Amino acid sequence: MDLKKEILKRRTFAVISHPDAGKTTLTEKLLLFGGAIHVAGAVKSNKIKKTATSDWMEIEKQRGISVATSVMGFDYNDYKINILDTPGHQDFAEDTFRTLTAVDSVIVVVDVAKGVETQTRRLMEVCRMRNTPVMVFVNKLDREGKDPFEILDELEEELQINVRPLSWPIDMGDRFRGVYNIYRNSLDLYKPSKQVVTESVHHDIESPELEKHISADLAGKLRGEVELITEVYPEFNRDEYLAGKLAPVFFGSALNNFGVKELLDCFVEIAPSPRKIEAVERVVEPLEEDFTGFIFKIHANMDPNHRSRLAFVKVCSGKFERNVNYKHVRFNRMMKFSSPTAFMAQKKEILDEAYAGDIVGLPDTGNFKIGDTLTSGEELHFKGLPSFSPEMFKYIENADPLKSKQLQKGVEQLMDEGVAQLFTNQFNGRKIIGTVGQLQFEVIEYRLLHEYGAQCRWQPIQLYKACWIESDDKEQLDDFKKRKYQYMAKDKQGRDVFLAESNYILMMAQQDFKNIRFHFSSEY
Repeated sequence: MDLKKEILKRRTFAVISHPDAGKTTLTEKLLLFGGAIHVAGAVKSNKIKKTATSDWMEIEKQRGISVATSVMGFDYNDYKINILDTPGHQDFAEDTFRTLTAVDSVIVVVDVAKGVETQTRRLMEVCRMRNTPVMVFVNKLDREGKDPFEILDELEEELQINVRPLSWPIDMGDRFRGVYNIYRNSLDLYKPSKQVVTESVHHDIESPELEKHISADLAGKLRGEVELITEVYPEFNRDEYLAGKLAPVFFGSALNNFGVKELLDCFVEIAPSPRKIEAVERVVEPLEEDFTGFIFKIHANMDPNHRSRLAFVKVCSGKFERNVNYKHVRFNRMMKFSSPTAFMAQKKEILDEAYAGDIVGLPDTGNFKIGDTLTSGEELHFKGLPSFSPEMFKYIENADPLKSKQLQKGVEQLMDEGVAQLFTNQFNGRKIIGTVGQLQFEVIEYRLLHEYGAQCRWQPIQLYKACWIESDDKEQLDDFKKRKYQYMAKDKQGRDVFLAESNYILMMAQQDFKNIRFHFSSEY
């Protein structure tokens, strides 16, 4: 099979948003249009089904939120689409950050009533750092919200990116009649239906037929607004989009199947095929013959009955094949995989080959950690998968003495996933869990109980910041560790971590020990 042709057909993207913007609903409807979810010709919405296809963990179903990145793939027209549905909740921003290193583009979902929210703003900063191409889907047009022009201004101001509408809504709320597809110069009218994907009606905006479907007032308003768009906003430029400088904007209602197909049709046409990725040693091009890839996520217990653990690999170049030996760079040894998997949420199937841009699941017995590189034999290290300093800390204690082994195994595997960070206090040997937010503690407790049969309890600890320390001055480093022995810990990799009780103590330590470098992310 033609390697170049296969790679150029790949489209790998993440869906990001604030939790309430309807991200998982959009993901589900994208999967529907890809033929991935069909229930006797109908779509089961989030409200009807209670949970999105991509939210497969029990706690996600109970809370109605995503707490882990889901990987889904499907074919659409002549393209192979890989969607990574990220956690919307800000407590899981680190998982989302790592996911963004494994995608070639991003779709940002914005609620028309709430506009751009804090979490979306933070994730866009990551996209800008990497010059990731971004599309925006303004959702929930079937409800009352901000004026579309106001939304466009807010997107430019808050996300620091130029925008260009490629579809335009015909009114909103109860009066919402559909979207005009500016990219295709055609009108798409839908009847509101949460369960059936209805056919589009195509008319040119200047056609007198328009008034047969919407009122003369709405038709006149639509023509005026589209004319204003062409005057105010420059023509869509794909090169600027690919450079991460221009975001095409689509309007619709994911729940009611409005505007989603327009988004997907345009996406497969203009979104980038797999892009080059920077490694420490060199830049890796996707069309290279040799396989390279990196682990960006690990997940335990995708099938609770089998205690399975999977490492997710982003294929960066070439072709990955089943039962072929590849080099595990950190171990400096060759490994082969007899049952690599492709995904449709938690449903998975064995695959024989995958190409640059694809996401592959490898069964893992503890060989992998986040950031590991696999190659055809070359010594390569991919960049950009840091862990950030946690903001909340608690001691974790065993609540059931008979289940200490289960607790130990559970904590170890969950930390390998990157759910949170584990520090061992050098002074008293106690285990400290560090997270970004309170919800992560609840998820850890829930998963330990339901996946490992282990009960834990939390004890408060007053800490301001955990920072990794290193120094070329061994004498000063040893002196620091001796003086601060009570506040020294080791992370899971055995690196030195200073647990500062307050901002003042941290500032004084930095001032008194000039030759020590204090890091607030673990990749240095």
